[in-house]
Amino acid sequence: MIPLDIRIEQFDKIVKMIEGAQAALNKYFFEYRIFTTFEYWLMIFFLIAPLVLLYFKIDKSKLFQICFYGYNIHVLFGYIDLYGRNLGYWNYPFPVLPPITGLSLDASLVPVTFMLVYQWTIKRKKNYYIYSLLTAVIFSFLFKPVLVRMGLFKLYQEINYIHLLICYVIVVFVAKWMMDLFLWIRRKYA
Repeated sequence: MIPLDIRIEQFDKIVKMIEGAQAALNKYFFEYRIFTTFEYWLMIFFLIAPLVLLYFKIDKSKLFQICFYGYNIHVLFGYIDLYGRNLGYWNYPFPVLPPITGLSLDASLVPVTFMLVYQWTIKRKKNYYIYSLLTAVIFSFLFKPVLVRMGLFKLYQEINYIHLLICYVIVVFVAKWMMDLFLWIRRKYA
């Protein structure tokens, strides 16, 4: 078995490589003045506009339920996005903040869109799975290809839009199941 100090030494080297990669991304951001580009400000729009829309459109009577669902979406997408970026499957050439390259989509646009779909399906007693799947298809096969053409999102290796759809479906289904679990717990113990 390899001694602990040798394993930790190797781990420290890996951490230094990660620091170097982040420094390179920061340098790219400032050297190419990413914050002065149209693409950057479009990503800012994708961050702010959905939150403003949500403020006016969210059903205040179900505020905590819808926000908890949105938080589930945000966290799950954050994990999947981090996983994909760390494995080199995709990335965002115009990050709002270099250390958090997917911030606009993971923290605002995607969660807010699915929150409004979730709210709509509850209010109208529609099938959540059909409408969230339809929204996932729109994101995967319409929205993401537009982002790719605009240079706002890059796919690498063998990743394609079907892989993205699978990620969306996993997230929106798991978020719904988590929400249902918490609603069941509330009904059982309230």
